[in-house]
Amino acid sequence: MTAPVVVGVDGSACSLHAVDLAAREAALRARPLRVVYAFLWPYLGVPLGPSAVGPPEGGLLHDAERIVDTAVARAQSTAPDIQVTGATVTGAPVPLLIEQSRTAALVVVGDRGLGGFTGLLAGSVAVQLAAHAGCPVLVARGRTTPAGNVLVGVDGSPANDSAIGFAFEEAALRGCALTALHAWIEPLVHDLPEVEDGQARVLAEALAGWHDKYPDVVVLRRLVHARVRPTLIDATRHARLAVVGTRGRGGFAGLVLGSVSQALLHHADCPVAIVPHRTR
Repeated sequence: MTAPVVVGVDGSACSLHAVDLAAREAALRARPLRVVYAFLWPYLGVPLGPSAVGPPEGGLLHDAERIVDTAVARAQSTAPDIQVTGATVTGAPVPLLIEQSRTAALVVVGDRGLGGFTGLLAGSVAVQLAAHAGCPVLVARGRTTPAGNVLVGVDGSPANDSAIGFAFEEAALRGCALTALHAWIEPLVHDLPEVEDGQARVLAEALAGWHDKYPDVVVLRRLVHARVRPTLIDATRHARLAVVGTRGRGGFAGLVLGSVSQALLHHADCPVAIVPHRTR
């Protein structure tokens, strides 16, 4: 059975943006698309059907089904050649999508939904899912029609390898170039050329095996002596997709989602893919 692309919806404009992105991803990968809606109301013991004094098409369950039907129709309009199914599933959004991620090729969500507070930059569903999913998570945010290369943040850590592979695959699917950005900063540098040579080797070694696997992907290497988070965020202004791992160098061992990944989820100007570490 072909693993599907899964998209979570909640009826918000952000989730419909995620449906568009998920449909395009499914078409690129020649995979089916599954639309899911987390239906919490059964847990609260409230009536799910129409009110006795309301229209027969009313009620919480019908509302949920309309959200799914609207999203399915939107996906079919965006990518007519893919198979699209939809389901209203009882459960909370994060556990439901984590469960879906165990058998999915990719899970797509919006950066904020109907449950978010106005002051939050990225929704809790996106952050928690990116930290715990069993497959790559793609968060729809930033420009609605981003252009440019696929961008991948490179730090040379073993956990970063899966993100680099995913970025190469995305660039190959899209037929575009890959910008591999390695930002580094040393507070006390006595021999800058020597340190730069060492950082260039980190970048080259991280890319070498994947470049052999995807020889047709043009790779643009960017070695920047600057802070990682602002450098990557700025680079997303010219990217169609940004790819990072869940965690890299410099993080605290107890953190499941690293500070760089969280910064992109909050501030990137294009969709962001968070890729869990897998042994090659």
